[in-house]
Amino acid sequence: MEKARLHAIVKGLVQGVGYRFFVIRQADLMGLTGWVKNLPDGTVEVVAEGDRELLEELVKELRRGPSAAHVTDVIVNWERYTGEFRNFDVRW
Repeated sequence: MEKARLHAIVKGLVQGVGYRFFVIRQADLMGLTGWVKNLPDGTVEVVAEGDRELLEELVKELRRGPSAAHVTDVIVNWERYTGEFRNFDVRW
């Protein structure tokens, strides 16, 4: 499988609704590495690495979000895999 890196910005009601922990749970289930972070403008930033197919599945989950969230857009950028992460966690 092709390895890739996903860099996404998630817009909508995505802070204060458990969105970051939803992303961590999904990424862990898929065996992806990287991080998730709340940004000052109310969006959530996600950087994830792993198999391209699994990252595409993660994008679908990012669009869905947890039940309390309301995602209005996910801006996706594909980048080159670096292998720099050991796990998936929250950045502050």
